[in-house]
Amino acid sequence: MMKTTAPTPPVAKKVPTTRTHHGDAFTDNYEWLREKEDPAVRAHLEAEQAYTDEVTAGQEPLRQAIFKEIKNRTQETDLSVPTRKDGWWYYTRTEEGKAYGVHCRVQAADTGNSVQDWTPPLIEAGQAVPGEQILLDSNAEAEGKPFFSLGGATVTKDGRLYAYGQDNSGDELFTVRVKDLHNDTLLDDVIENVFYGLVFAPDGSRLFYMLADESWRPYQVKSHVLGTPTSTDEVLYQEDDVAMWTGFELSADHRSLVISIGCSEFSETRYLQLAAPEKGLQMVIPRTEKILYDAEPFLLDGVEKILLTHNKDAVNSMISLLDTVQLGSPVADQRWATVLGHDDGVKVNGATVTATHLVLSIRSDTIERVQVIELPGLGTAGQADAVEPAFDEELYTTSMSGSDYEAPVIRLGYTSYLTPPRMYDFVLPLTAAGTAGRSGELLLRKESPVLGGYSASAYVAEREWAQATDGTQVPLSVIRRADLARDGSQAGVVYGYGSYEVSMDPGFSIARLSLLDRGIVFVVAHIRGGGEMGRHWYEQGKKTAKKNTFTDFIAATDWLAASGWVDRTRIAALGGSAGGLLMGAVANLAPEKYAAVVAQVPFVDALTTILDPDLPLSALEWEEWGNPITDAEVYHYMKGYTPYENIRPVAYPRIAAVTSFNDTRVLYVEPAKWVQALRDVSAGSEPIVLKIEMDGGHGGASGRYEGWKARAWDYAFLADALGATELTGPVPA
Repeated sequence: MMKTTAPTPPVAKKVPTTRTHHGDAFTDNYEWLREKEDPAVRAHLEAEQAYTDEVTAGQEPLRQAIFKEIKNRTQETDLSVPTRKDGWWYYTRTEEGKAYGVHCRVQAADTGNSVQDWTPPLIEAGQAVPGEQILLDSNAEAEGKPFFSLGGATVTKDGRLYAYGQDNSGDELFTVRVKDLHNDTLLDDVIENVFYGLVFAPDGSRLFYMLADESWRPYQVKSHVLGTPTSTDEVLYQEDDVAMWTGFELSADHRSLVISIGCSEFSETRYLQLAAPEKGLQMVIPRTEKILYDAEPFLLDGVEKILLTHNKDAVNSMISLLDTVQLGSPVADQRWATVLGHDDGVKVNGATVTATHLVLSIRSDTIERVQVIELPGLGTAGQADAVEPAFDEELYTTSMSGSDYEAPVIRLGYTSYLTPPRMYDFVLPLTAAGTAGRSGELLLRKESPVLGGYSASAYVAEREWAQATDGTQVPLSVIRRADLARDGSQAGVVYGYGSYEVSMDPGFSIARLSLLDRGIVFVVAHIRGGGEMGRHWYEQGKKTAKKNTFTDFIAATDWLAASGWVDRTRIAALGGSAGGLLMGAVANLAPEKYAAVVAQVPFVDALTTILDPDLPLSALEWEEWGNPITDAEVYHYMKGYTPYENIRPVAYPRIAAVTSFNDTRVLYVEPAKWVQALRDVSAGSEPIVLKIEMDGGHGGASGRYEGWKARAWDYAFLADALGATELTGPVPA
């Protein structure tokens, strides 16, 4: 019998460089891998991928099986629910065998019946649509290109011009083109290296767009007059503070261009009245007030108001009204009318307006919810009560999914761990008679189909709680098959993120069914650093409280190990980006608790990155992690948890670091260095691999089929390590 030998991993040369800060010296042997243009670097990365392919070759049948399950459960020929805008219904359809969407529209009708006119047309997937106009076929655009992604699209109010941005490398910088939809021709206007976000002025004469600086920080809002050279484009606003992020959008009523500048702790808004550009940008509240807020200018009973979602004396934020005549006065002298007061148990995420209602996004009991309040009397004692559409699941997510300002309905997205995405139109409730007698009604427009006989009753989603080391109760979402035996023999996966106040809200996943159907208990750990439990929850997991994020995740793992569901030797961990930093940290802290770790685009060399303000997004990270350049306490605290610096000679579990060569958010060099250092130090024998997509960005390769393959790869890696490769229940044929 021939003896087989294990594949040999590539060994990067060691080129020691020393980084010294605050009296601490750290020697880095692999910093040379940052030289992206060095042929030796590319050769090493290709060798890493070859090693990964060899080590995981035995998982290929499982990957193919999971990919097939995802594909067979997905209705490939499908379309989005049409959305009405300025006399047209806009929608995107997908076709079997094609990787990208086709963006289309059909003319809308006006009959005088408000709800009927806002009822989407019945368009059958795969059927020809009379009067359909294709705005952009992304499949045609992507043909022959290594990567394709849209970075925004916008249509003029008269429906004639369509602007869109596309990225063909994965670096999230887009080339913008403008199409005349009347004759299906491209204008000569082409704008290069544009960041996310495009908006036409209401009269269609100008296109507003954003540029990023060399560190990939959006900092400049520009205005392009159609038919003129881009060299003459006007800079409407430029933000020079490297720690501040800039964005823009039209106000809900399209009367103003609103520019938002901010970080995670305070912000500033300036707006331009498009009908009176001579007034220039008007300041709402200067950043020197240190208030974190969003501002929405609008007319209330003919008076210009600013709707403020802010944290002034309100850690969980509240809603106030500001009369624009007070702009320019010190905040201490201004009179703000309260619309929604502060509540320790309710986090206010944001607010917008329609012609008749205020629409609120709030979070209560970890769940994101939508409420509406009629505009008459807003901010006074006569203000109407908030109305919230009711749903019948405990763990769900609902959010506003876009609506026209004049519409009698708002479009809501709804999903849960067990319910595929739904689209509803919520008929805005009116105290006066109106809306064809359907006021307050919730109208189901679509539930995304799951093929192969999916039944929600075959699965269970439950809320559990883990106790952190400091006694804090950490919410968990536990998803499993309903027929799973609680006999302590099952496998489990714990997923987490825990940064930037981002909440891991309940959502349906076809791909996750492939894990559940192999008997895996899937746990979403809502750890500190996220936003699930309000602003305090975030603040208790950032800067010099960041270690709570990691210990919370380990507490979630311990809950699962003691739950009676799983064998404690059959638990894996999964997380991406900042959640990839989490993966690296828990692998260092408690390697013995995990059979495998998958770290997707992992931020594992965070200290090196944040110490260099010239690297993408580094300066913006100071509000999240602290500034280790100027603050010795922050430096030493970060040095105590960052994954790359804290690798130790222990038996690490099986680890896969998944990255992309052109990722601009978390550079490929971080996981590349991490994997080398892990192999160099680990006392264990489990393989540690780097999977790298050479033509992808932060989200990996482009196209839905490539996305499914990537998810199948990650899940097969986990299932193989957990010994959970066989199905325990039926799957679609």
